[in-house]
Amino acid sequence: MTAGFDHSYARLGRTFSSVQQLDPVSAPKLLLWNSRLAAALEWPSDPLSDPAQLSALAGNEMLQGTQPIATAYAGHQFGQYNPQLGDGRATLLGEWVTSAGDRFDIQLKGAGPTPYSRGGDGRSPVGPVIREYLLSEAMNALGVPTTRALAAISSGDPVYRNRLEPGAVLTRVASSHLRVGTVQYFAMTRDGEGLAELVDYVVQRHFPNYSGEQNAALVLLDGVCAHFANLVAHWQVLGFVHGVLNTDNALLCGETIDYGPCAFMDHFDPTASFSSIDRQGRYAWPNQPGIMHWNLAVLAECLLPLIDTDPTVAQQQAQAVVDRYPQRFHHLHQARLATKLGLDSMKETDGPLLQAFHDILAAERLDFTLAFRWLTECANDTLAHSPLPELFAAPVALTEWAQQWAARRKDNAGDTEMLNTNMQSANPVVIPRNHLVQRAIELAEKDETDWIHAWAARAQTPFTWDSDDLEWARPPSEEERVTQTFCGT
Repeated sequence: MTAGFDHSYARLGRTFSSVQQLDPVSAPKLLLWNSRLAAALEWPSDPLSDPAQLSALAGNEMLQGTQPIATAYAGHQFGQYNPQLGDGRATLLGEWVTSAGDRFDIQLKGAGPTPYSRGGDGRSPVGPVIREYLLSEAMNALGVPTTRALAAISSGDPVYRNRLEPGAVLTRVASSHLRVGTVQYFAMTRDGEGLAELVDYVVQRHFPNYSGEQNAALVLLDGVCAHFANLVAHWQVLGFVHGVLNTDNALLCGETIDYGPCAFMDHFDPTASFSSIDRQGRYAWPNQPGIMHWNLAVLAECLLPLIDTDPTVAQQQAQAVVDRYPQRFHHLHQARLATKLGLDSMKETDGPLLQAFHDILAAERLDFTLAFRWLTECANDTLAHSPLPELFAAPVALTEWAQQWAARRKDNAGDTEMLNTNMQSANPVVIPRNHLVQRAIELAEKDETDWIHAWAARAQTPFTWDSDDLEWARPPSEEERVTQTFCGT
């Protein structure tokens, strides 16, 4: 089998998507190209050497085998239902299928207006494109399920938001772009028309162990439940705040999508919220697990007619799946916390120890990422051989707490060397810090990309020290600190 495009979702028909026309830009220029991802996809050529590839990934001409569409979906935005959203500034070129049969959506974001643009221009400033490219690839290197970025291309055309900004197009890669909001569109906006067909499609694409004897809607609900629990557990232990966890940003495949107003914590804040549009803190760091539970419940409600013809039975079976989420999240979150702390597991008696650690981080405004890395270096007796002492100073409260932590570690049943190694693989040195993202955006707006390329390369090995990490790993100064992030729309 040769790698190439397929269009299984487009074949579902016009109810699910609309044919999308190309809307050319004036002067496409490559900003970033992901050669690692291209190799993994078996992508046929690159825009560095192939002008036709550059033109195609800017949305100016058709790639061989593509059939561009824009997909329909709905969604709850900050708790309010919007019956039709859809790909307002995204064009799905098709599904790229590798020689091994792996299937990925290839989408151009910012390539012009679609039938779902609702009067918008369908374009993207360069800032959100650079932000998503760098953050999604850094998240992938951190091991977090995420959409990926294949290319970032400047358009040569200005985009007006609050000011005139240079425009750009992102090539996004995802296991699929199907969302809770996609299911909502057919269940709530179209009164069930196409819902069963959609559910069958999603289950066959994303849950290949599905047996035709099982109820497809329950298979979907349970699979998404597991995906959501895993994803949010990973976000929480890294201090990642998504910022806009609407149902249209909750992918059924369990990947992170929409890097608009997201941010990583610098100093630990147990109520961290960065998004300029989340004025009530609905999507703040501590609320993310509960919000994804809420999104799952919305999905369950949409699926009730397909679960059983008896509404009472359908409700009971759906509720049983939704109720698995808290336990699944807790189990995965505790396991990740134990690894970060060098423990074989988190016991009930460890609650006060963990709370004391968080209290110290908050009271002393300690850097969340580097505090965990400090524990890692202490456990491995490598603190003096790392750049960390120049980046992070442990206060007395933390060093005293570390004595209790070290005593707790003596009760571990697991192999100490292995636990220490696992700590190194769970506690990054480098994360996509907000001030670095901001610098990258400012440089991209001036068409200066050398520093951006260097940072993108550094972010690929986040768990090991590098000679230049006094720059890449340091927390921001007060002048650099980013306290608010913005949606790229």
